[in-house]
Amino acid sequence: MPKLIEFDAVCTSCKGSGVFVGLAERDGISVICTECTGTGCVSHRIEYEPFRNRRTRTDVTRVLRSNPGICCGTNNSLKLTDFGGMPYDDWLNGEPFPPKSEMRVHSCPAWWFQCVDYSKKPRWAECLVGGFFSACKHFADKAGCWGRWDKEQEEPKP
Repeated sequence: MPKLIEFDAVCTSCKGSGVFVGLAERDGISVICTECTGTGCVSHRIEYEPFRNRRTRTDVTRVLRSNPGICCGTNNSLKLTDFGGMPYDDWLNGEPFPPKSEMRVHSCPAWWFQCVDYSKKPRWAECLVGGFFSACKHFADKAGCWGRWDKEQEEPKP
């Protein structure tokens, strides 16, 4: 059953004054605030459905942790597992993403972790700085970069 919240609030654009002073208004000049039309008040109406539990989707079979901007799907040469991730049912059951579930075929560690977890993004001197990740001279050998990243993530052996 949808719920409704309605309330009036101070206009954040003009701070409730009804008039706005921007970059072009100087020396005591102002304009009527377009956000509240000069009233100083904005009315909000929010209709929502209360959350009860997460819903299951029937059109999803695989979940990725993130997508760095790559079109994902199947064709004659690609299957869903080529994009990493994990089965939807495993995700629904609360399982963690398995090792090597990143989008390794299509992205390098720097690209992936810039989107997923910036603290894990490698800061290798030979990585491209600025520009497109796919323009990096090492991008064609991104499997080698993933191998290096994996090795650096291993716990040191005593």
